[in-house]
Amino acid sequence: MSETAKTPADFWFDPLCPWAWLTSRWMLEVEKVRPVEVRWHVMSLAVLNEDKLDTLPAEYAENMRPGGKAWGPVRVVIAAQQLHGDAAVGRLYTALGTRFHNEGLGVTPESIAAALDDAGLPAELIEYADKDTYDAQLRASHKEGIDLVGQEVGTPVIAVPGADGEQIAFFGPVVTPAPKGEQAAKLWDGTLMVASIPGFYEIKRTRTQPPLFD
Repeated sequence: MSETAKTPADFWFDPLCPWAWLTSRWMLEVEKVRPVEVRWHVMSLAVLNEDKLDTLPAEYAENMRPGGKAWGPVRVVIAAQQLHGDAAVGRLYTALGTRFHNEGLGVTPESIAAALDDAGLPAELIEYADKDTYDAQLRASHKEGIDLVGQEVGTPVIAVPGADGEQIAFFGPVVTPAPKGEQAAKLWDGTLMVASIPGFYEIKRTRTQPPLFD
């Protein structure tokens, strides 16, 4: 790899998740302080949980069921990717996340429609929120990410090339608020360091704060 080449960091997200949103904003900071280029991919909490609905809290399970809130945003994003290319994914994710999370407008058809406009994408993409047209592609994208880390985690999943050519992949990190500047760089360096150790699986502590959006 040349000195000017950037390391690709593949990032799988579900627009519904506020914690994935914070991690994604951290990754944009990492791009500023490390030679990293994020490549955005969709995964789906609804797909991840479709066999676990009876064990989930009632309100969360309702969002995951067919026709629930979790399906529309990911279907619109995968339609944008299929019809308008990979570059549309990050733009639309930023627009959706800003409205869902930073502005607290919720996962509504109005928010999705406004996000499409913000991202410079055709308004008619919202029609895919209720269609299974690209569900096969959605499931394939989800599988690609989740297969790297296993079924016991959620979103986000990040993968980077390892020194031996194998991918280093992990769930998270879960952090609030999104670190910036040197803190963003330190978290990136440390995360890669521990994730690259064979046999390393988990560091965790109880969350004492809700998601904090700038």
